[in-house]
Amino acid sequence: MSAQFEYKVVVYREGMLGSLFLGGSKVDPVKFSDFLNRNGEDGWEVVTMEREIRRMLLFFSREAFMVVMKRAKGGSNA
Repeated sequence: MSAQFEYKVVVYREGMLGSLFLGGSKVDPVKFSDFLNRNGEDGWEVVTMEREIRRMLLFFSREAFMVVMKRAKGGSNA
């Protein structure tokens, strides 16, 4: 019998303030690492991710990552 997995998809992006004041916003690598580590502690493993630039309010843009993660069903370490 093969292992059963559960999946979750998260769109990770920074707040809107950087985009509004600077005209664009990039993901902070330290905050993104913390996000990944917190999920890793709960048993989630990144399967794939894709970077995209999302338009906001016509003239502004911000960077986002669509992250697909999986773990064994009932795999929470909490």
